[in-house]
Amino acid sequence: MPPLPTDPNVRIGKLENGLTYYIRHNELPENQADFYIAQKVGSILEEDNQRGLAHFLEHMCFNGTKNFPGTALRDWLETIGVKFGANLNAYTSVDETVYNISNVPVIRDGIVDSCLLILHDWADGLTLDPKEIDKERGVIHEEWRTRTGAMMRMYEKTFPILYKDSKYGYRLPIGTMEVVDNFPHQALRDYYEKWYRPDQQGIIVVGDIDVDKIEAKIKKIFSPIQMPADAAERTYFPVPDNEEPLIAIAKDKEQQVPIIYIFHKHEAFPNDQKGNVGYLAVNYMSSMIANMLNARLNEIMQKPNPPFIQALAEDGDYLVSKTKGAFTGIAVAKEDGILGATEALMREIERVRQFGFTASEYARAKADYLRSLESAYNERNKQKNYTYVNEYVRHFIDNEPIPGIENEYAIMNQLVPNIPVEAINEMMKQLISEKNITVGIFCPEKEGMKYPTEAEVKAVINKVKAEKLEAYVDKVSDEPLLKEKPQGGKVVKTEQGAFGSTVLTLSNGVRVIMKPTDFKADEIHMQAFSPGGNSLFEDKDALQFSLMNEVVDLGGLGNFNNVDLEKVLAGKRASASSFVNTYSEGLSGSCSPKDLETMMQLVYLRFTAPRMDQDAFTSFITRTKAALVNQAADPMAAFQDTLTVALYNHHPRAISLKAEHMDQVDYNKIMALYQDRFKDASDFTFILVGNIDPATATPMIEQYLGALPTINRQENFRDTKMNIRQGEYNNNFTRVLENPKASILIINSGKCTYDMKTRLQMSMLSQLLDILYTQTVREDEGGSYGVSCSGSISKYPQPKAVLQIYFDTDPNRRDKMIGLIYKGIDDFIANGPKTEDLNKVKEYMLKTYQQNQKENGYWLNILNEYYWDNLDMNTGYENMVNSITADDLKEFAKNFFGQENRIEISMSSPDNQ
Repeated sequence: MPPLPTDPNVRIGKLENGLTYYIRHNELPENQADFYIAQKVGSILEEDNQRGLAHFLEHMCFNGTKNFPGTALRDWLETIGVKFGANLNAYTSVDETVYNISNVPVIRDGIVDSCLLILHDWADGLTLDPKEIDKERGVIHEEWRTRTGAMMRMYEKTFPILYKDSKYGYRLPIGTMEVVDNFPHQALRDYYEKWYRPDQQGIIVVGDIDVDKIEAKIKKIFSPIQMPADAAERTYFPVPDNEEPLIAIAKDKEQQVPIIYIFHKHEAFPNDQKGNVGYLAVNYMSSMIANMLNARLNEIMQKPNPPFIQALAEDGDYLVSKTKGAFTGIAVAKEDGILGATEALMREIERVRQFGFTASEYARAKADYLRSLESAYNERNKQKNYTYVNEYVRHFIDNEPIPGIENEYAIMNQLVPNIPVEAINEMMKQLISEKNITVGIFCPEKEGMKYPTEAEVKAVINKVKAEKLEAYVDKVSDEPLLKEKPQGGKVVKTEQGAFGSTVLTLSNGVRVIMKPTDFKADEIHMQAFSPGGNSLFEDKDALQFSLMNEVVDLGGLGNFNNVDLEKVLAGKRASASSFVNTYSEGLSGSCSPKDLETMMQLVYLRFTAPRMDQDAFTSFITRTKAALVNQAADPMAAFQDTLTVALYNHHPRAISLKAEHMDQVDYNKIMALYQDRFKDASDFTFILVGNIDPATATPMIEQYLGALPTINRQENFRDTKMNIRQGEYNNNFTRVLENPKASILIINSGKCTYDMKTRLQMSMLSQLLDILYTQTVREDEGGSYGVSCSGSISKYPQPKAVLQIYFDTDPNRRDKMIGLIYKGIDDFIANGPKTEDLNKVKEYMLKTYQQNQKENGYWLNILNEYYWDNLDMNTGYENMVNSITADDLKEFAKNFFGQENRIEISMSSPDNQ
């Protein structure tokens, strides 16, 4: 196969010390750039007494460097609108560590210089202050507490079996808390000096920058970094083959449903061979296999009593290791159906190995692929910075090719027609061999449950291998989505709308708002609404309408069930889904310009031909019941139930769905309620934003939206009286947990005005509290991995403000941390925010606003708010943000918290656990 070209629009270089760099000019978003450093270093390089150091080191990069001592790095970036957590972040995995400073407003040279200096300090200038290390131990312990759930605990137990005789069995990045809590300071510095070095580092800068200038700066700033004289070898650790199946079965008291992983291990594609066209062909073929097999598994799930709740398959890395590939099947099983689900999943994989796929299946999968490739090509000048950054990170770390979309489009359009279904089927046989099978089964731990044995799982594997299977039969129809076009209507009025839009009124009363944009070449977004929603249904039907949005979709549309609908839409980029919310019913959808008619036809069918499918409904009930039967095992289910009661005090509409509810679901009733909401389109408003040509679109709008049924009823939503509980309410309960933890949620609510200023003040308040608690609860106390604050203002049925504060902590420190939360609120009411913090929040909001001006999704939301909420959230935004003072926010907080509506829910391990 010929070699692949490298995208000429990226400049790649290597300094004498071994450091690699990638630079690309890109103007989306305008005046912004992303700065990354990727390291070929992860937890796999740790020794047994270092487990957790790679991840710990990542944290320390934000706690003091040579040129940015203490918290100066975060503080300075936030002054230019780069928010910690959102734009400033990092991750550590088994084989890599990547740091990012994203969406940086590169409006002056000094900002670029400082960001490059930060990357330099991460590479070779950490201070690793012993005091900061000791403070961070608590933060990481809390991260472990928050993130270690049932699956993580079972991974720790099963990886040594699934990775028999491999270091990968013992190197999950979080490490062990024994090491995290006790390692000597020098151990971290030694690890840093050993592994953070130029030959393992890649600098990536993409954005609205001058490539020549950035290259000169990189050479100047990074060339002085010395490559260690006796550098340790960066080893890539193997995963051995296994003749006999490796079976790992684990159970955990907090696991809700059994999950089965079936791996057929195979050799990973060698990094040094990824630079030719053959690699693209292999990737294409494996994506086709996954696409077609998943369609089959989805079809099985529609049967009345399916063998699994969910299932999927894909080819990729073997779990967390890059040095071994695996064809992976995953199934979620019923509690009494673990072996049955394992058998069914293995059988479908084996069926493909034996008989392959059909020509008609491949034709659809190929059409979908070529359509997505065409869309990517159409958007070649509209890509965001992060798209390119992600490509270059993968090129640096895994040698993934970066031919650029122009080259890829040309190559694949030549290649794909020459890859027959027989080649795909041959590849499947190569992926699945007689040996190298591993199986991981992750189960709930509960009394009376029967668990499979290793021998039983092996027996299933052997049974399926010995079975005489039959080839899959693909049932296809050449029937069009709509047999006949409906009798359309006409545009009876055209007027100028808000924000450069045009408002069309159709003869049946439907209103259509169109805003053409050139932000994306291959994208049109749609949103529609009508007042009413499920507020007009009776409370006694709460169970039915709570499941409506899921149930209505089960049957497909018109003459097509869900499986056949997917088939008929192959090769098209068009979707339209309907929903019924509390106060409105509506639709959302998207399409490419060339598939606008298909989206319109789907909308028409959503109104006129929702389809019932009893088998698919029975399957849904069976699978949902199986998924819910053990939901109480998850502690957060108890937390959620307690919260629902706390908020709504047993209101009949506040349902916590349980397994026993599923026998009461009435399919006919749900469909009747749905049809009531969609039998009158006369009060519907449709909003279309994107690359839409009014001359082409208007006839289609008249044809399909103009044909929607109308009875011209006059209606609005009603107040369901489902109000958040007033006053103060506490429910602090205990529950035995597998890892001792306290989870705390505090909800404040109150009346407010509904306008731009109030909305912005609530956003600022939650962001300012985030900054405050990051400092006090996380950094000063090491009391939580993070405190999440989110505020919202809603208009209907009456304007209401809600602020939620959530965090996890050590149960022994619960009272102290809650005290810090309330102290933060009291201080804010008394003194308002710090000026520097308010300026940081404003910078972030103004930067994001500028970025949003070229987003179709943003304008869809703005138009939706304008016509549904009667609120303009765009005009004068910057002036309003700039005008809000610390005193305004102090007064806002005083009025909001002063209403004294506060709900506090906490779930803690008992003291004796």
